[in-house]
Amino acid sequence: MPGKIPHHPLTIAGEAYAGQSRYEVVNPADGRVIATVAMAGKQEVTLAVQNAAERFRGYLWRSMRPQDRANCLLRLAQRIREEAGELADLESRNAGKPIRAARAEIEGAARCFSYYAGAVDKHFGQTMMPGSRGRGAVYHEPIGVCGLIVPWNFPFLITAWKCAPALAMGNTVIVKPAEATPLTALRLAELAQEAGFPDGVLTVIPGHGDQAGEALVEHPSVRKISFTGSTETGKRVGRAAADQLKRVSLELGGKSANLVFADADLDECIDSSVWSVFDNSGQDCCSRSRMLVERPIYDAFLTRFAARTNQLVVGLPREETTDLGPLITPSHRARVCGFISTAQDQGAHLVQGGEIPAEAPLGDGNFLLPAILVNAHPSHKIMQEEVFGPVVCILPFSDEEEALSLANDTAYGLSGSLWTRDYDRVQRLVHGLEAGCLSVNSSSSVHQEMPFGGVKHSGYGRELGMDALAAYSQTKSVFYG
Repeated sequence: MPGKIPHHPLTIAGEAYAGQSRYEVVNPADGRVIATVAMAGKQEVTLAVQNAAERFRGYLWRSMRPQDRANCLLRLAQRIREEAGELADLESRNAGKPIRAARAEIEGAARCFSYYAGAVDKHFGQTMMPGSRGRGAVYHEPIGVCGLIVPWNFPFLITAWKCAPALAMGNTVIVKPAEATPLTALRLAELAQEAGFPDGVLTVIPGHGDQAGEALVEHPSVRKISFTGSTETGKRVGRAAADQLKRVSLELGGKSANLVFADADLDECIDSSVWSVFDNSGQDCCSRSRMLVERPIYDAFLTRFAARTNQLVVGLPREETTDLGPLITPSHRARVCGFISTAQDQGAHLVQGGEIPAEAPLGDGNFLLPAILVNAHPSHKIMQEEVFGPVVCILPFSDEEEALSLANDTAYGLSGSLWTRDYDRVQRLVHGLEAGCLSVNSSSSVHQEMPFGGVKHSGYGRELGMDALAAYSQTKSVFYG
């Protein structure tokens, strides 16, 4: 018989709360309920913020010796690694991630906490002599309560990206995970307690965006919001934060381009490019969903790209051989399929893929075979809007000027890739491409040592790297006469 479905109450300052409602958390691979979660409303968010603000004003965390704060982060990284198997299984079942990918993301989160443990005492202030007399000092101080709103596509990893630098700077944090994928964030809060974090320093409050999310953004005691999600929601977050002149970072949507020139190493490029768009079943804001290929190699690229795509295994997340898992919900899959249908209606040609598997075991989940489209016009909806699914459009270009024009012909500017052996061309294009993160002869978008974020409608502010410490601190100048 199936086991009892676990329930997760809200936990604020060590006390359990029933919340406003219960939410059924579903495994996207088979549609089964795997847990229920208490959902916070405005009342519970207010209580969590008040508690976090009290902990911040109490100085226990922000005034802790830097090495002691670093040790808490290191112990948390250790606990994550000790529970990596459980966390990977939980992430795989909750978000539909192939188990190999889930393991890699859990380890990435542990590395993130370790990295910022080492950065705790590296965000240096300054001393100076502003004039002939006196001394000047510049301090970097924590902001206060930080509201961290996390998406469903990389739930545990992005939670770590936000929490680690915020905590390293001495802030208290409240994490609002996506309603569909709260389970690993809730487990992180438990691990933080086990690692020695004081109560109220890291609180997780599941809830719906229009209730818990809005309450978190609008609460006057929350002094910083870091949001990752859609551009439209990000605009609403930005407007609400502006009313209180609240610090905000927005990592939003993308429509990234992959530029492939005729002199590229096609063997390396093909394999990397396939993963750059279909990894995580395309549910990635950095997905290179627009493949721009120089005309002399366009046909060869298309043939080889399609063949390599056919080798990807769409399967159950728990299987070691699975490359692509399900989409997050049935409604999201329907949205992605709608993009494919609209593109075909507008004249694009579906080369392969785009089918919904009907037979068991995939028929019970939100699976979709990776789709390749050609003959899409740059003005088509599928070329301008974020699909967030396993769909790619492949277009030819004639020269460098056209490639740059096509790549920049979108409201977004998050990431992109450039494949060529001509490094004079590289230097021209990396400064001409409108994107916050680029990779050359690679599809890698994110490195914890480097700042990550976008331009244009992909948002502003940066995650990761030492820049993230500045994002979670405020500068104070003091003159000593």
